[in-house]
Amino acid sequence: MVFKRLFGSGGIPLEIDTIVPDEPVRPGGRLKGEVVVRAPERDLKIESIRMRLVANASLAHKGDGDGTDDGTTLCYPSASGWFELKKGEERRIPFSERLKWETPPNETRGERLGVSIGVRTEVEAVGVKAATDLDPVRVETLPLHEAVLDAFAAEGYAFESSRVYESALPRVEYHLYLWQGFRLADRRGGEGRAPRVELVFHTNAVGSEIFLRRFREGGDRYWNNKPKALRFVAAHHEAGSRDFDADARAWLEALARLRNDEKGAKGAKDAKDDD
Repeated sequence: MVFKRLFGSGGIPLEIDTIVPDEPVRPGGRLKGEVVVRAPERDLKIESIRMRLVANASLAHKGDGDGTDDGTTLCYPSASGWFELKKGEERRIPFSERLKWETPPNETRGERLGVSIGVRTEVEAVGVKAATDLDPVRVETLPLHEAVLDAFAAEGYAFESSRVYESALPRVEYHLYLWQGFRLADRRGGEGRAPRVELVFHTNAVGSEIFLRRFREGGDRYWNNKPKALRFVAAHHEAGSRDFDADARAWLEALARLRNDEKGAKGAKDAKDDD
């Protein structure tokens, strides 16, 4: 256990540690842990303990062009405050919070996805107000995510990277102001195939709305200014029974047709402008 020593007026420290089990939790599942506080030098009154589960700002890119802040808040695990610690006393405060279905995963089958998620604990006591470092939390992909990603891998599109954007998807019901893109790179090649595609899962208790589009490097961060996305749906219970390999082929073919239609429309517009 590693305590964070928070120094207040007169150099009187409060020690605090947030313990999160090193095991993955999935979106829709329950995150559990405990906060351990200690007053090593004198009696101390704890006024509040506030917790935030955040997607780290180093990888959570704001969609409004203003850069990053201290992290996108995913939820507020509850931990009680307003109690007194005697000198040398240690107290453990358990917390439990159900993750929203839209919580972005940061690993799949043990492989890291490049998104940092953790709990930040903020404590107020007499003469002390500070926050701990980010205690990492492992959020694993759902079986539905894995089934779709596996299907695209079978079609030659391997996972390359993932990124969380602090903005909302248009025309969907959302509870978290963010979306996560999975970038897949084509390892097979061939005429008409997109070099890279981006998958976005907008997940709820029933399943996911799945968005697929061509990935454009250096493109605008705003959703509507990115390449047009196709929308599909799948239910959680279909993982393991639905032929997602066939779906992936059909979805990629639809994406290629969309690309050809856009080229045809642009060519017709250019020809009209030349008249």
